[in-house]
Amino acid sequence: MTGLEGDKRSQSDVIALYGIRNCDRMKKARAWLDARGIAYVFHDYKQAGLDEATLRVWIDELGWPALINRRGQMWRKLDPELRETLDEAGAVRVMLTTPAIIRRPILDTGERRHIGFDEADYEHIFES
Repeated sequence: MTGLEGDKRSQSDVIALYGIRNCDRMKKARAWLDARGIAYVFHDYKQAGLDEATLRVWIDELGWPALINRRGQMWRKLDPELRETLDEAGAVRVMLTTPAIIRRPILDTGERRHIGFDEADYEHIFES
C-alpha cells in the first residue's frame, strides 16, 4: 500500500510521515516507502499545522535543538537576537507558528520518531 493523505493516524500501528510536500528529502522518503509498499499517513505540517502535544512528544524524545532546521530559509529569516537566545519555550512557539522551520521528514513508527531521510537508516528501521 502506498502513502495515504491525512492529518491523523487512525490506528496506533500506522506509520506517519511528517513534513512539507515539496521538500526534496520528503519526496525521497515517500518514494522509498512507496517502492517498498510500506503504508503510511502523510501529514504536511506546513499546510495542516502541528499540534503542541505532538511537538512535545518529539521534543521529549529527540530534543528541541535537533528539530530546528538551522540550514533553511526560515531559520535565516528569524530575528538574529531570537536565533542567538532561543530556548525551549521560544523554540516551541517558533515551531508551532512556523512549522516549516522543523527538520524533515519526521518518521513516526509508533514506537520511535526519526529525523531526516537516509536510505541506510530507513533500511535498518524497517528490517524485519
